[in-house]
Amino acid sequence: MKLVSFIIVYPLIWFFSHLPMKLLYIFSDFLFIIVYYLVGYRKKVVYNNLKLAFPEKTEEELQALTKKNIKHFCDFIVESIKAFSLSEKQAAKRYKFTNPELLNTIAKKKQNIILTGCHHNNWEWSVSMPLVSEIQIFGTYKEIKNPYFNDLMKKSRTKFGLIASKAQETIPNMLHNLKNKVPGAYILLSDQNPELHKTYHWSTFFGVKVPVHSGAEMLASKFDMAIINYATKKIKRGYYETTFELLTINPKSHEKYELTDKYIALTEKNIREQPEFYLWTHKRFKHKNNYVLWLEKYKK
Repeated sequence: MKLVSFIIVYPLIWFFSHLPMKLLYIFSDFLFIIVYYLVGYRKKVVYNNLKLAFPEKTEEELQALTKKNIKHFCDFIVESIKAFSLSEKQAAKRYKFTNPELLNTIAKKKQNIILTGCHHNNWEWSVSMPLVSEIQIFGTYKEIKNPYFNDLMKKSRTKFGLIASKAQETIPNMLHNLKNKVPGAYILLSDQNPELHKTYHWSTFFGVKVPVHSGAEMLASKFDMAIINYATKKIKRGYYETTFELLTINPKSHEKYELTDKYIALTEKNIREQPEFYLWTHKRFKHKNNYVLWLEKYKK
């Protein structure tokens, strides 16, 4: 059955992926009408997230932001489909890295790197990072139940030289590379909600106390890795610029969770500059009332 579904769906993915971006955006406009006006997909989730994050905004402003956010979400869907056929030339034109020399300077010092980022603007096209990097880039992906689509996704994400592995294989692969002295930069998108029983630290995100992933800081400190954040801005429809920012080259010199809080603050700053392009379709503050529960039941 899984093979049958792949055989049916894959030709559609291939067809849409090879369409010009102008046609894909026409499709995105049509998709937006269905998603926003007819289905109302996650409209309430987006609105509630924005209302918590921006209490100072009026009802009209929140509704306008919600509409823009879902419209961008539809663009992101077609851009993700385009990723399957995106060429090096198209990637270089549409997804620019403004200062890869920062990444490469650290790489020349033979120091391994944690690359922190978030689900803002277009993160799928960041797999083109190896085109400007002088160090091997490692990424992770969430395994899909259908192995045929899983292989297709992996092939798409690795075509520019990124080495991708399942999320649960990240640390074992990192340990293997460190043991064998294989230098690398590891992408960790750390803005998602961790499960409460796996939470070690809470931080403030848009004025709300939330559990946060602290794995990037932990791994960097344990293995003396630099931490570089990368943030993406939408220049115009279908065009993005990504900028690297050094958080530290000496993680052991920082107080516990200082770098995690710094990452959260920087992530919030970047989102505030273009709030309509963040992935608000997920419940970003679902644990906002669970801090006391965590203290009593899960605090490590």
